[in-house]
Amino acid sequence: MPQSSKPTYYSLLGLHPSASVIDIRRAYRELSKRYHPDTTDLPTAIATPKFQQINEAYATLSHPERRLSYDLKIGYSRFGVIQPPSDLNHPASRSHDWSKSAYLDPSDRPLSSGEIFALFMLVLTFVGCLLLAVAIGLTRGDAAFQTRLLQSTPSVQQQINHISQLITLMVIKN
Repeated sequence: MPQSSKPTYYSLLGLHPSASVIDIRRAYRELSKRYHPDTTDLPTAIATPKFQQINEAYATLSHPERRLSYDLKIGYSRFGVIQPPSDLNHPASRSHDWSKSAYLDPSDRPLSSGEIFALFMLVLTFVGCLLLAVAIGLTRGDAAFQTRLLQSTPSVQQQINHISQLITLMVIKN
């Protein structure tokens, strides 16, 4: 990376240029709490410019297109550069920490407790309705099926009368 008199946005946030979106957000939140003019113990003359620099850095690095253009401006390229891992002395059996993945969508977030409760209630309602339908089917199913059959099929005597009327009509016409 070329050296200049002005610190890079990454150094303002205390990060390496390969930092993930989550790392950038986390560093910004910590530093903005520390340097916000309303909440800091530092003099306003020191806190306000630092807070503005942090906001500018976060605005650039949190937007993918602006970050790519800034990386090119400072001479950092993520593409085609093979860098050795920083943890060569650690065993390889360590599980991967997916929270630091650069492939996560910055709008991804875990479900809140209210959303989990709503999903739980939805599943509980569905299961309750299913069990109620099965219980009604088991207790009334055979009787309801038989009464519907009896109601829908006319008696044998009615069928014989209807057939005899049709026969007489056919004989009269001929």
